[in-house]
Amino acid sequence: MKNRTILQGFEWYLPADGKHWQRLTELAEKLQKIGINSVWLPPAYKGANGIEDVGYAPYDLYDLGEFDQKGTITTKYGTKNEYLECVQALKKVGMEVYGDIVFDHFMGADEEETVSAIKYRPDNRTIPTSGEEEISAWTKFTFPGRNHQYNDYIWTWRNFSGVDYDDRRQDHGIFNFSGKGWEPEVDQENGNFDYLMGCNLDMEYPETVQQLDKWGEWYQRLTDIDGYRLDAVKHIRFNYFVEWLLNRRKEKGKVLFVVGEYWHGDYKKLMNYIDSSGTLISLFDVPLHYRFYEAANSDGRFDMRNIFAGTLVKERSEWAVTFVDNHDTQQGQSLESWIAGWFKVHAYALILLRKAGTPVVFWGDLFGIPTQNVNPVGKNLELLLKIREKLAYGSEMDYFDDPDVVGWIRTGTFDRETSGYAVVMTNAKAGAKNMTISALHAGKVFVDILGNNSTKIMLDESGSGTFPVNDGAISVYVNEEIVEKLSKGVTETFVGK
Repeated sequence: MKNRTILQGFEWYLPADGKHWQRLTELAEKLQKIGINSVWLPPAYKGANGIEDVGYAPYDLYDLGEFDQKGTITTKYGTKNEYLECVQALKKVGMEVYGDIVFDHFMGADEEETVSAIKYRPDNRTIPTSGEEEISAWTKFTFPGRNHQYNDYIWTWRNFSGVDYDDRRQDHGIFNFSGKGWEPEVDQENGNFDYLMGCNLDMEYPETVQQLDKWGEWYQRLTDIDGYRLDAVKHIRFNYFVEWLLNRRKEKGKVLFVVGEYWHGDYKKLMNYIDSSGTLISLFDVPLHYRFYEAANSDGRFDMRNIFAGTLVKERSEWAVTFVDNHDTQQGQSLESWIAGWFKVHAYALILLRKAGTPVVFWGDLFGIPTQNVNPVGKNLELLLKIREKLAYGSEMDYFDDPDVVGWIRTGTFDRETSGYAVVMTNAKAGAKNMTISALHAGKVFVDILGNNSTKIMLDESGSGTFPVNDGAISVYVNEEIVEKLSKGVTETFVGK
């Protein structure tokens, strides 16, 4: 069975040129060759900000870049046909494709409505600051540019539980529609974090649930998508997606890969959500990201023995989707926590070269972020991807017994005779780690494929050796016989992209 390796196929600051679906189509074969076998695509539907919309301000779920709405036909990424061609191009080379779904809110309504509402404190949505009062809310979605094609439902205030703007008084606040209340089964940050932004979808209103399910059936049938990334799940009733996902699974006739974004550093909250959502949804390992951030910014004082302490990958590895950075942690974003460049390869080794968790590689790390003068991580990231694809098999043993220098091995397997490796890293001074890979490799010479240390280690009869690492560095020792094969062409893979 192949190790699943996901590419987050976008970053926040991509050019709004409507060409991204085409770029991904052209890259499909190269991505497959470096070891990517799954791609998470950004939201494909029309957003409130038109061609400038990254996709997290959904306006019309049925407009995948087909109708003249919000000042554009194309989305930021391209047209409907280009999207479908992109999905099929990726699937053609053997990749799974995951769609990004935002079911928390709608934005960019077409008309205002008068509705009775109660205003709440933004920092504690359990405390009202007004009685019932009429407000003017942008909550009616008629989608005139689509003119009822695919679906003729008109969304009104009844489909939502609140907004953050009263146009009558030009008041920016948190308004809950009278008689609705906030959903109790959500994250309790800010007292109750049901409301996030825009027109907050009311999952207690039957027509809302029905319409989202209808859209899901239409979207999956149209795209033949293999799974989903679910946005902002901590703001949505915890068990909402159970029925929706079971319906999609039944339609697909197979299990779908599903990962939710529950942004919280407390792994216990993540485990509670996994249980509450029927164990159908994996979650991004946010606590692990914060461990990486802390280690990268500690000036060598972080205790590397604790890099996995309090993380989802340690506590619920089968449901952990690991990552180093993403579109929300980029510089300038609300969750900015960008991992410093010197620690990037360390962090990627900690997700790509280990048995537990499903890793995601960020577009900005693979290709760079030109608008922020961020360079790609480079050939070492591509080497880690090839190692994961070709060598990351067999049992795993940890040597996390020093606050600075830690390591682990994968034994490899009989049917993959060159598989297996030793990883050693430090966030401080140089050192070495005596580790046993496997007697399968007795007498073989292992070298650092990353080229950070030039020492050649001949394993003894038990498959043991002492593996050195330089100051603040990482070394990955593999069978010398396959270094040239694994390294071939890596530095040229994405030149010019």
